Amino acid sequence: MLINKIHHVAYRCRDAKETVEWYVKHLDMQFVLAIAENEVPSTKAPDPYMHVFLDAGQGNILAFFELPTRPEMGRDPNTPAWVQHLALEVDSMDTLLATKARLQAAGIDVIGPTDHTIFQSIYFFDPNGHRLELACNTASPKMMQMLDEVKWGMLNEWAVTKKAPQHARWMHDGSYKEQN
Repeated sequence: MLINKIHHVAYRCRDAKETVEWYVKHLDMQFVLAIAENEVPSTKAPDPYMHVFLDAGQGNILAFFELPTRPEMGRDPNTPAWVQHLALEVDSMDTLLATKARLQAAGIDVIGPTDHTIFQSIYFFDPNGHRLELACNTASPKMMQMLDEVKWGMLNEWAVTKKAPQHARWMHDGSYKEQN
């Protein structure tokens, strides 16, 4: 079997209308679809919900569920807030910086740009507390080839040691720029 693509990714939201309006306003996403039921189709459990879908570009759909009869949503207290996030790609650094300025003008706290060597990112939270990342690719084909060549070695070493392998240290210590 070969997966064609991700059909949609779904998260929970506090308020479906507020969430749709926020993503339309701040990230220029289009509101695609709303589905509301009083019963969960897969389990037949009585549990009313609003399921909204937003176009994240290139056939990618970001969806949210509002669940009014459930306890308030929370986070896994054992997972740092920076770990669970949704990263969305933008086309250029100009777009990344313009979006940062627009978000900040709307009163949204933004971290970055953060230079990850192969991409640059900004980070912020949506009104539901979900961490979002906007990323602009900056890698050269050579960088990606170098990372491809060491990926299995890094993963296998990590599986044994649980310490960061040094196969791609150049990404963090500046030596790539010195070599090229």
